[in-house]
Amino acid sequence: MRVDFHVHSTASDGTVAPRQLAESAAAGSFSAIAITDHDNTDGVDEFLSAGRGLRDGGAGTLFLTGVELSIDPGPGFDKFHLLGIGVDPGNERLKALLDGVLAGRNERNERIFENFRRIGIPDISPEPHGEVLARPHFASWLCSHGYAASVKEAFEKYLLPDSPRETRCYEERFHPSQDEAFAAVHAAGGLCVMAHPKFWRRSWKVTGPEYADAERGLAALKEKGLDGLEAHYQANGPGEDWNFEWIADRLGLLKTAGSDFHGMHKPTISLGMEVSKRFIGPFLERFGPLRAQAAR
Repeated sequence: MRVDFHVHSTASDGTVAPRQLAESAAAGSFSAIAITDHDNTDGVDEFLSAGRGLRDGGAGTLFLTGVELSIDPGPGFDKFHLLGIGVDPGNERLKALLDGVLAGRNERNERIFENFRRIGIPDISPEPHGEVLARPHFASWLCSHGYAASVKEAFEKYLLPDSPRETRCYEERFHPSQDEAFAAVHAAGGLCVMAHPKFWRRSWKVTGPEYADAERGLAALKEKGLDGLEAHYQANGPGEDWNFEWIADRLGLLKTAGSDFHGMHKPTISLGMEVSKRFIGPFLERFGPLRAQAAR
């Protein structure tokens, strides 16, 4: 089965429009796909509208709503991206959370602009596609104006916590608490899934995940309301899919698979993940009557 539950569009920092994502999934005979833009659900209507038209034509793909939130990682951890899959974009509690996150993002961006002025780049003016201005937009502007040869170089030189001190423009932003984020996603009818657990601790990029620590941390998160784990992730290294799948099974967490597709902002990442029905079936079962679409 071909699925993808971690996909970004032009509504945040991707380069492919929501409608095109739906069309690509149908053309690729996907069983299911979710749109999960950062901190907003602005692309959901276009995505679902395109999906409905394609389903009427017999495409047979399950199109799911979603959002990706950067939340408090918890003591001893560095980065927690939460996927809310199947959320109602009109839910007031979720909308209030997203409004607060967007305000925090905008405040952080003002500090980034000031940092660029400090290092002698006073005219930086990246343009978001929607309300969300994110670091890939800064990176693209830097490339197009000759300050970096690639998006990767722009991030490494300017936009990471460990960028060189003399050029570092990175700033931390507001992260909602785990309890607040879980409650908002659940209030909106969604499932809470941790994205790319391999990035939960920054040092794991060098050492590889410490699976015992990950399991203990995930067990505590399940008690708080975590529903699932992105056990299969396109950028995982050898053995990481298997180990995170094993942890999810031990803890009774649902398992998902995601590419983290951003279009040309991450050109090495392609849309879609191949999984077995045994792997993804329990997750799809949670969507009730909709699951029949993905079983075709």
